Amino acid sequence: MNNQESRSVTHWTTAEITKIALVASLYVALTVLLSVISFGAVQIRLSEMFNYLALYNKRYVWAVTIGVLIANLASPNGLMDVVVGSICTFLVLQFSRWATKNIQSLKLKMVLTAIIFAISMFTVAGQLKILFDAPFFENWWLIAIGELLSMTIGGLIIYFVGERIDLTE
Repeated sequence: MNNQESRSVTHWTTAEITKIALVASLYVALTVLLSVISFGAVQIRLSEMFNYLALYNKRYVWAVTIGVLIANLASPNGLMDVVVGSICTFLVLQFSRWATKNIQSLKLKMVLTAIIFAISMFTVAGQLKILFDAPFFENWWLIAIGELLSMTIGGLIIYFVGERIDLTE
């Protein structure tokens, strides 16, 4: 763990807060701009690519969680999506960091993270079941496929950006 990651939330620098705000804003902008494919049973939320940033630095767990919270204010699923989506995103990002912490290969970390996020889409399927009595397993399958597609496209983007820019900083 580097010095930056060992700092508590109360000791974040202005630069770190700016990076959190920037990633959260990008998440919101991309989700809302592509809202027609970002919400519902068939969704491809390209902003999910930012989930990978949490593998580079712990601060991005907060950035993506805040982005999800704000973006989900535009969700047709209402307050449930804001609360459940934000909490689940935070927990799954933390779990992904934990599950991949001893893996050296970034590519393997990214594959495992994509799988973890796809599996976690039962939360969205559960919301659709509760709100609209939609079929749970069919929606879980569809949303998981969309998540894998989003994470694959986004993973390629983040991987190549990370080759040029130090995302750990």
